[in-house]
Amino acid sequence: MIRLIENLCAINGVSGDEQDVAAAIIEQIKDYCEYEVTPLGDVIAFKKGAKHPLNRVMFDAHMDEVGFIITYITEEGFLRFATVGGIDNRVIQGKPVVVGKNKVYGIISSKPIHLIDRDHRDAPIKAADLSIDIGCRNREEAEGLVSVGDRVSFDSPFVRFGDGFLKSKALDDRAGCAVLIKMIQSDLEYDTYFSFTTREEVGGMGAQTATYTVKPDIAVAIETTTAADIGGVAPEKRVCFLGKGPVISFMDKGTIYDKRLYQLALDTAKEYKIKAQPKLGVFGGNNAGSMHQAVGGVRPVGISMPCRYLHTQSCVLQEEDITATYDLLMKLSQVYAICD
Repeated sequence: MIRLIENLCAINGVSGDEQDVAAAIIEQIKDYCEYEVTPLGDVIAFKKGAKHPLNRVMFDAHMDEVGFIITYITEEGFLRFATVGGIDNRVIQGKPVVVGKNKVYGIISSKPIHLIDRDHRDAPIKAADLSIDIGCRNREEAEGLVSVGDRVSFDSPFVRFGDGFLKSKALDDRAGCAVLIKMIQSDLEYDTYFSFTTREEVGGMGAQTATYTVKPDIAVAIETTTAADIGGVAPEKRVCFLGKGPVISFMDKGTIYDKRLYQLALDTAKEYKIKAQPKLGVFGGNNAGSMHQAVGGVRPVGISMPCRYLHTQSCVLQEEDITATYDLLMKLSQVYAICD
């Protein structure tokens, strides 16, 4: 599964430009299920199980990643851009990126600090004040390589380090996609739906349309979520912890999760001795915010892998949390299929 995650993370797929990710996923699942591609680019799969369920259950993971989009090319050949998704501007200065389908290498550049007035050095950084240097001498040269509207991804290799830690761009949510792929490639007890969705980072539009297509009774958002288990963070603000298994949410900024399904997830993890943890706070949001409001209302569940440095070029997961997430979801595919 880790090799699969590495391969998926290597693909660039900023929101609205996920087709290469979709193609790679289809290649992995096409021999194991029925699938269709929606007009927004979602991949919706149906896996036949040994039994027909009482509840139609859909497991969802999003294919897109945060990044940037080119808005203007200057006379000097620098690229102006806007962020796509929730990116902290403080983490992007000096970072390497790749632009467009030609994968043009670039560096996010900013004014040197010695040229910034002392009174403004601590002011918040704005993406509008930054640009991307692709090594061109003028606009004409740059226009031969890139275009306005091109997506820009972080250039960040996949690295294993420490005791089972993984670092890469786009672990949010290619790790979730990999878990769903492995579920589809496994034998399932009950008929199950899966959605690999677009545009989560900009509002969850793909998940909304996928839910209208499948019309599930229960929708499970498989995600990564912010782990602040690092130095200098108060215990009550750490949200979740790497190495303690999948994170089960009771509420976030977009969803109040189904209380019965939340408890079933915790109870199932305990019964089968799978590491799991509740999310310690009301933060963030995911595709459940779109899915639970569709088709007259759908019962939502949120299960995430704890991730440090989310929405940066250096997302960090721990391998055992990924495995535990797969193990728990395989059990929940049976529990949710027949629960009340």
